[in-house]
Parts: sequence; C-alpha cells; structure tokens
Amino acid sequence: MSRAWRGITLVPMPAPNLPAPNIPQIRLYQDWLRDERGLSFDSYDALWRWSVTDLNAFWQSIWDYMGMHSPTPHTAVLAEARMPGATWFPGAQVNYVREVLRHADAAHAAGMPAIVSDDELGQVREMSWPALRRQVASVALTLRALGVRRGDRVAAYMPNVPDTMVAFLACSSIGAVWSVCAPDMGTAAVADRFRQIEPTLLIAADGVHYGGKPIDRSAVVQELRDALPSVQKLLLLRTPHAARQLAADADWLGAIARDDAEVAAFEPEWLPFDHPIWIVYSSGTTGLPKPIVHGQGGILLTMYACGLHNDVGASYGANNFGERFHWYSSTGWVMWNCQLGGLAFGATAVIYDGHPAGSKEKPDWAVLWRFAAKHRITFFGAGAAYFTNCMKAGVVAADCGDLSRVRALGSTGSPLSEEVQRWGTEQFRLAKAAVAGAPSAAPGRPKQASGPLGGQRGHEVPERGGDVWWCNISGGTDFCGAFIGGNRELPEVPGQMQCRELGHAVEAWNEAGEPVIGEVGELVCTQPIPSMPLCFWGDEGNARYLSSYFDTYPGVWRHGDWIRIGEDGGCIIYGRSDATINRQGLRMGTSEIYSAVEGLAEVLDSMVVDLEYLGRDSYMPLFVVLRPGVALDDAMRTKIHNAIKTSLSPRFLPNEIFQVAEIPRTLSGKKQELPIKKLLLGQPIEKVVNREAMANPGSLDWFVAFAAERAPASAVQDKA
Repeated sequence: MSRAWRGITLVPMPAPNLPAPNIPQIRLYQDWLRDERGLSFDSYDALWRWSVTDLNAFWQSIWDYMGMHSPTPHTAVLAEARMPGATWFPGAQVNYVREVLRHADAAHAAGMPAIVSDDELGQVREMSWPALRRQVASVALTLRALGVRRGDRVAAYMPNVPDTMVAFLACSSIGAVWSVCAPDMGTAAVADRFRQIEPTLLIAADGVHYGGKPIDRSAVVQELRDALPSVQKLLLLRTPHAARQLAADADWLGAIARDDAEVAAFEPEWLPFDHPIWIVYSSGTTGLPKPIVHGQGGILLTMYACGLHNDVGASYGANNFGERFHWYSSTGWVMWNCQLGGLAFGATAVIYDGHPAGSKEKPDWAVLWRFAAKHRITFFGAGAAYFTNCMKAGVVAADCGDLSRVRALGSTGSPLSEEVQRWGTEQFRLAKAAVAGAPSAAPGRPKQASGPLGGQRGHEVPERGGDVWWCNISGGTDFCGAFIGGNRELPEVPGQMQCRELGHAVEAWNEAGEPVIGEVGELVCTQPIPSMPLCFWGDEGNARYLSSYFDTYPGVWRHGDWIRIGEDGGCIIYGRSDATINRQGLRMGTSEIYSAVEGLAEVLDSMVVDLEYLGRDSYMPLFVVLRPGVALDDAMRTKIHNAIKTSLSPRFLPNEIFQVAEIPRTLSGKKQELPIKKLLLGQPIEKVVNREAMANPGSLDWFVAFAAERAPASAVQDKA
C-alpha cells in the first residue's frame, strides 16, 4: 500500500499566503472508509458502535489507513479477545522510530523542522528532520557500544528537551525498553521506580533551570547510580547548572556527534508487535509505584486512532501545512508521550522546558501564551488546572502576541469547567480580533451563554464562527491513551467532552453492573484496546495488574472514574469514583463541588473529602486556598455555602471549612484526595502518600497536624 496517508496527497496544496484547509482528520478517515472499504455511517454514534463491535475490521483499517508496514504479515488482528492478555497482530513487526522517520525527507523538503524547543532562559533550539535522524542513529550506536541490547531497560532522568526525545528514539530503534522520570523528582521517588525494572544504563542530566532558578541535580544523579546496582553505565548530559563534575562512561555531546558511514547506514530494528516500548508508572500514592509495560505496536495503533480525535496532521501535507503541536508537560507525565507522538504524525513538536508560570515568587501565567505566539503553535495543550490558573490570574491572550495560528486547545488531567472553557474561547476570540484589527469588547470573564458553541457543520473552515476548538480528553497513564476525546464534526458544549473515542468500548455502569445513559456511573471499558498494558514489570501472576483494573468486574476494565454519558454522546468526568462524595445516599463527584467553589474569585484552589466510614454519618471538610488578603471569615463561609447550595444542593454543604496555604498535588497536578482521606481516617502519612512523588510535599504538614487533632475520632473508627 502507498505510504502516502491521511490526506497528505489527497488535498491540493494551499495557495501562497492562504491557510491550510484543515479538513478534520476524522472526516478524511471516514472518506477513506467509504472509498476503500465501502463503509458509510450516518452519524458518529454509528461509526463508534461499528468500531467497538467489529474490532478486527476497525483496527485493521487503522493499520491500513495510517500506512503501517511490516516485513512479515500478521496472521490475525485480534487473535485472543480477552482482558487482560489480548493478543494483537501476531506475526507483525514494527518500530516506533520507523513511523517517525518516514516523515523526515518530505517534511525537510517542505522546510519544516522536527523539533522546536524553548526554555525559561529563552534558549531556542530548532532541530531539522535530517539532524533528528542522524542523532538518533548516533546515540543508538553509542548505546550498543555501552552494552545495551534488545530488551534491556534504559532509565532516563531528563528534562523536557530535544535530547530526551532523541534518547527515547535511540532506545526504541534498537529494542531497548525506555523509562523516564523528571528531574523535579527526588532520589527516593526515582529509585523506587527504577529499582523495580533493573536498568542497565542510566541517562541523566546533571542540572535543570526551573521556576526561575538553576537547580543542581549532580548529587541526585550520583545517588541514583549508587541506589541502582543493575546500572552498569552512565550517559551524562552536562549542563551549566551542576555544582560539580560527575564521572561518566559517556557524555551526551559525544553520543550525538557521530556523522559517519555507519550512522548513515543505520536502520531501526524490526521488533515483534508486542515488544515492550516503555515502562511508565502510576502516581505511587500508596506502596511502590506500578511499573506499567506497553508494547510497540499497541502504542502505535492506539496513538493513531486517538490522532483522529486530536486532529493533528503532518506539517508538510497540504491539509495541515505548517502544523506545530505543543502539549505542555514534564517528562514525568504521560502527556510527554503524547507530545512525542506528534513526530509520528509528521507534525513539528514544539516543547517548553520550565515552569508554566515562570517563578513561584513572581508568577506570570502568560509565559506559555507568549511562547505559543512566538513559535506559531497551531495546537496548544495543557492540563485543565493550567487554564484555570490563567483565568484566575487575569491573563489577557490579546496581550501575548499573535495567537491567530492557534486553532485548537487541548485539556486533560482533571475536568475542565464550563466557566474556564468559555473564558478561554472568549480570550482567543478577542486575541484573533486584535490581530485582525477588528473592534471587540473589553476582555473579562466569559459571557454566560447557553447551549453548545457552534453548530453541526463541524468541518467548515474555520468552524464555529472562527472560535478556537477545544479538544478535552480523559484517559490515563495506564493505557497511554484517551477513552474520551474530541471530534471537530460534533457540537461543542463547554464543560463536556465530545465523545467516546473510536475503538474504545467505554460505558457507564451503575451499581448493578448495568450500562446507563444520562446517569453517573463507573467508567468501564468492555473490549480490549491495543495499548492496554502487556503487564506490570515483575508482577508475578499478574496479581497487581488484575487487582488494579479487573477485581470489581472480571474481564472488564474498571478505570476508577465517575462518568456520565449523555444521550448525545457527550461525556462528563466527575472525578475518581473512590473519592466520591456520598451524602444521605446522593453521590456526587468532587469536581462538581470544585466547580462551584472555585468559581468564586476569592478561591484559588480547594479540596473536599468525604470521611463516611463503615456506615457512619458523613463528615465532609472543605479545604480552600484564598487569594492573598482574603480571610475565611463568616462572610466568606456564607459565600462558599451559597455557591454550593446554588450550583448543587444544600446536601453537599461541608461540615466545616478550613483555610490552607496549599492543596496537596501529585507531580502531574492532580489533587491528592485519596491520600488525604486515608490520612484523616487515621492511617499514618508514610503509608498513604509518597512525598517524593508530590509537586508540593510541604503542603502535607498542615494536614498531618490536622489529622493528629482528629486522632481520637479516627482511632474509634479504626476499631470499628
């Protein structure tokens, strides 16, 4: 089959100085299904139902449409349809790096770079596709020289820089298994992860610049080497931020420097479809983090299917000419893997290494917007909390430069509120009007409109009257993908996600294990997905794997989220199902309370936990972070109560409200609801949370003291 794919050669090149047509990727795919398979669907729901009932036909179509290739044929698409343990594409051979580098010649000929990076110091780097190909080959050969072989684990302690992408691609090209932790993590947290997988090589940076200051990491690198007896060699990226010079077996600059005949002749190895590609980790709030192993082929197929929803195209193709993809992330969050995936779509990956608000002392939430304008980003993604912080900080997008090229905003990590989404849409409406010189209203909080933004004609260019499109997604590190995502051809309702993704048999189940529509239920997936974990590394008999996802419903993946699927297919995530609020039999996701409370201008952040225990009456404290100068007095308490009563119900008023300096969060920005709940129910802090895996471990001290004050009540509960 031709390796021209996804509309790259199917659409005439745009005339000079005219925007690319940007026909939705999901429309191009449906056109291909009609022309090549004779399949037509009268609605997205019909397309989705086909994709989750005829798994063989759907996933084969993704393989074919995306132009995937194997030197050996596969004997089946889904040889064993069970969870866990599904067998996909037996006999096929793939390599992630081949999927990336197939774009190199065409993208370079069109003048498109592979990677553009920036950081807090304003150091911009642009890497061409030929340079990416050469550096990957050079590092791969260096790894082999250092003794790395197929199946060996390579651990990386690296920031969000182009070198980290090169390092991963080099590992994958020779069949080594990649695993990365961000340098904002301390020694114990990193060692807890890497020690489990017994890496033979450590790739590390000896320093970073983050939060407005240089941070020495040389001592941590040495401690890691000492703590990991399996590590035989160290490949070191030296930075000006290190306080001392470490001894290393190879330097990064030397590893990327080769440019000889062997480098030119290098080819990525063909690997079995289910060969491990990387090991990622759960948040590790209790016990050791779960080392989750994904397969090469499964990641590629699921990534390509998700790409139809994320709507990222090749930068050198007519349809998405000049595509520049950014999703703000550290290397410790699965969205780094998503950002990396932009290369497999032929887009330019634009990355930022640094704090999204500059420094803690002088926060500036416009940093990334100026970065987006500077580098002409077309798709800008970040965590939902980032957009909330921008709104609360009063960021004015029109003051941040020319953002007219941003056509899509991505959000994940936690539910995005309706208010924040409307605010963001209005900000980009004003920003684009400012660039065009059109008159516009003064910026501010969003207008309270009702109903969806735009209409049914989703693929008109630009759709929705020129408003930016929000790609709100929800998935997980567990399968390195999204269950729920976007679709440019569907109406967009602020505060919701547009649809269940193709190939993902997601349902909401009630307490009887029955699927429900229009009601909140457990998010389950009833059919296997190619990127579901191969296993947890070192998990004897799949015990931890089974208990993590399949203990409630054997053979059905239980994700641990509350979800409501509407009659129109739109979805809302209500938070973790095991951190839900239950007041007098009424269940409520914590996100709904946060939406009400954090909608107040005085409230910067909040956390609520329900300490219902073994049938006792619910005790629900609410913890709030208030703006500087705002006190939690009776008037403020009344204002919070009224917000909850108005938005939800008096049943969900907290028993008490407490003002705190910070809300405990994981490194990926998620609120630590379950650890705090367990702490307040009497469990010791060291058993419920790993401080090293937190973004703000100092925030725990207040909660530990608070739990100690409640100790007598908790002790009574423990004896029950």
